[in-house]
Amino acid sequence: MTRRVVIIGAGFGGIGAAIELRAHGYTDVTILDAAPGIGGTWLANTYPGAACDVPSHLYSYSFAQKRSWSRLCSPQEEILEYLRNVAREHSVDQLVRPNTKVTACRWDDDARLWRVATEQGDEYTADAVVIATGQLAQPSIPNIPGREDFAGKEFHSAEWDHEHDLTGRKVAVIGTGASAVQFVPAIAPVVGRMSVFQRTGNWFLPRKNLPYPRSVQRLIKAPGVQKLRRWGLKRLYLESLTLSIRHPRTVGPVLKLKSQIFMRHQLRDPEVRRKVWPDYTFGCKRVLFSSYWLPALQRDNVEVVTDSVERIEADGVRTADGRLHEVDTIIWGTGFRTTSFMFPMEVVGREERSLREEWADGPHAHLGMTVPGFPNLFVMYGPNTNTSGGSIIVYLESQARYVRTALQEADRRGAAAADVRPEVEAASDAEVQARFEGTAWQACDSWYRDETGRIITNWPGYMHEYEKATEAIDPSEYLWLEPGEQKVGS
Repeated sequence: MTRRVVIIGAGFGGIGAAIELRAHGYTDVTILDAAPGIGGTWLANTYPGAACDVPSHLYSYSFAQKRSWSRLCSPQEEILEYLRNVAREHSVDQLVRPNTKVTACRWDDDARLWRVATEQGDEYTADAVVIATGQLAQPSIPNIPGREDFAGKEFHSAEWDHEHDLTGRKVAVIGTGASAVQFVPAIAPVVGRMSVFQRTGNWFLPRKNLPYPRSVQRLIKAPGVQKLRRWGLKRLYLESLTLSIRHPRTVGPVLKLKSQIFMRHQLRDPEVRRKVWPDYTFGCKRVLFSSYWLPALQRDNVEVVTDSVERIEADGVRTADGRLHEVDTIIWGTGFRTTSFMFPMEVVGREERSLREEWADGPHAHLGMTVPGFPNLFVMYGPNTNTSGGSIIVYLESQARYVRTALQEADRRGAAAADVRPEVEAASDAEVQARFEGTAWQACDSWYRDETGRIITNWPGYMHEYEKATEAIDPSEYLWLEPGEQKVGS
């Protein structure tokens, strides 16, 4: 039977899902995205120094391997070009409807379909909806008093103002997460003065990320080399980081020691070392990769400020010690609302169930994708599917395959939709949460947790475990809804 599928999001998840579905005969696919084009986070994040911290031969589709990456971890422009090229080569670029912000998805129980509303007032009907908005789509700026009083220029790293010349400026960088770690070394040589406001330090591992020499470029193109690199990276290197996080008392100290040696070697200034040295369990927060961040903090024109920010004033940033740090530019490196997922989009399932209400005590989903009472609704990069030591593309490909097998099973049964059984989803969630016990993830507060302390972003295991768990849908885990009465206009 012909099925209409609406995919929300034109990043790696949405594009990958469209390719998987079309390759297996599902041709009625529409991709909606609020942005002006394909790319997702790689379209939005154009700050200086933007790059992936996962090697590109794994941070790419397994079915579309590129052997001409310029370096191990590619810059934003290269990743965006790659995604656009893959979409074009698989003819899914034409399925994207840009500048289309989805405001609501409502399940019509009589017609057994989804009605997807947009900000422009349009409505799309679909037999299945794939929400591929991800966890890193909504910039987060803390509610600091006085922000509206600032007389200078301010912007978030994911909304970089390239027309604002930073040369000679007095810049405040608030936040020291993964984005700041990349853009601070890139802009430090050109600004006049920079104050970096840090709440907590980070654990670092080295990453110089220099361009590949020609000899390496030639080697990568040799038959079998790329496949071997991907296998080694997945099973030996990146999974070792997850191993250290899962076992903080045994394996963890080994990788922590490597980090300590590297950081002590880079931190020659004892005062800066004192300020930025992390005081929490290795792996509890995201471990960052950079060989340029710590040296940048020791530049003569850079100051690390660890006193908490009390308020923003017209001329700068006031900290808890009473000091006013005079700046003319504020750059927010404060990350994303990782626990908001697709919200504020309204999602309403069977019997007028609100997904926001269902998730009032914290987001949860079977395998991070399906929620009871929301038939044929699949969330990609949903609850507990982030990775602390791996490539999210591996997870997204697994999810796209799972969605496809779900639709195929529904076709085989002549069913309208699949609705995960409540007891299955509850057991699945309980099992996931239980696996965090005794791991480094539980040793401190981080953006992996919601306000209750529940870890809702990360997968507690390894990439290969998630791949195996999502190889194909298990029909016994779902209720299969009979076709409904089609309404006019549906």
